[in-house]
Amino acid sequence: MSATPIDGKAIAAALRARVAEETRALAARGVHPGLAVVLVGEDPASRVYVRNKAAQTVEAGMRSFEHRLPADTTQADLLALVATLNADDDVDGILVQLPLPAQIDAQTVIEAIAPDKDVDGFHPVNAGRLATGMPGLVPCTPLGAMMLIDTVRPDLSGLEAVVIGRSNIVGKPMAQLLLARSCTVTIAHSRTRDLPDVCRRADVLVAAVGRPEMVRGDWIKPGAVVIDVGINRVPNPAAEHDPAAKKTRLVGDVAFAEACAVAGAITPVPGGVGPMTIACLLANTLQAAKARRGI
Repeated sequence: MSATPIDGKAIAAALRARVAEETRALAARGVHPGLAVVLVGEDPASRVYVRNKAAQTVEAGMRSFEHRLPADTTQADLLALVATLNADDDVDGILVQLPLPAQIDAQTVIEAIAPDKDVDGFHPVNAGRLATGMPGLVPCTPLGAMMLIDTVRPDLSGLEAVVIGRSNIVGKPMAQLLLARSCTVTIAHSRTRDLPDVCRRADVLVAAVGRPEMVRGDWIKPGAVVIDVGINRVPNPAAEHDPAAKKTRLVGDVAFAEACAVAGAITPVPGGVGPMTIACLLANTLQAAKARRGI
């Protein structure tokens, strides 16, 4: 068996195209969705991510508002900016890029964002909406992961799903989304006993633990759908023999080559879940713009 690769780049491109088309239709009605992104400090990965978000926001026909603050910004100053953005009618979505500097409590900032502008889906109100089956803004990474699963297994009713990871950003909302689709869901984590055996039960296995290639091929049920959320930078063995080769490479939480021999379908890293995250951010911004206007 050789697993079907799930092409996150192509699926994300199609989603962005749909968002752009709907954004153009809204513009014809005088509605111009706007996304405000706040970056505190100079974290290199965050800077690249924010730049990509801004470029794709504009490409989709939306307005992009960037706020770059110095690393020594106080929590009070950041909360004041969030309050200003909450009150700004041109802003439909607010995203404060994580991680934040040590002097700022991220949870306090998340809770300060108006729930209906919380396009990251992290506010407790949106978490509660998701948990109780109410409409709301869903965290982008698990939302994108569900869209990828749908391309290969649209009917999930009665299947066993295992999510490795219990974060508020991925693990918990992922489990809620799978539960809403009538899966029997297990959330596994660092304290789970016999983790490989738990994983072998999964028709759908989502790895979001942040440990390079932790999930081995013999952990996977034959034919399972494997969604690898992990993005880990590790040394590149090729660099030892080739000076031109990059010193590091990206790998997921799943040992990809081993998993491909067993799984039915799998997301690669890079090019799987990653591209879906920004595409879903745009979809959430569009959803927020429409909901705020009763469209």
